[in-house]
Amino acid sequence: MDLSSPTLWWLLAGALVAAELATGTFYLLMLALGSAAGALAAHAGLGGTAQVTSGALVAMGGTALWHFKRARKPRSAPAESNRDVNLDIGQTVVVRAWSEDGTAQVQYRGAAWSAAFEGAGTPAPGPHAIVAVRGNQLVLAPAPGH
Repeated sequence: MDLSSPTLWWLLAGALVAAELATGTFYLLMLALGSAAGALAAHAGLGGTAQVTSGALVAMGGTALWHFKRARKPRSAPAESNRDVNLDIGQTVVVRAWSEDGTAQVQYRGAAWSAAFEGAGTPAPGPHAIVAVRGNQLVLAPAPGH
């Protein structure tokens, strides 16, 4: 069986797409696009060097474009303080008293929680907003408007 150059490129592209689907690695997808470009160059009758060069340029260009696109996108907050991950962020609790070490026990969702103060100044009793959840400890800051 004699496989043509474009067929080899398409088989390589298919194998790279399959590997990308199995691993979720973005870079394999860019290599698959490069392989498709090599196949198109082979269909156009270009030589082996031109096929490899076009494939490499497309793979590198796609990777660079994606990198710059993601670099311009704002980073999301860490999971511990991201409202999209943890719906407790932004909720209000009432602190009755703070310990000297800046911790307190608060009632939230029907259970007692350990809380830590994160804000400017000294902690004072009253309403506080949850700004993060670290393990089983709520991180609190003074509630807006109080």
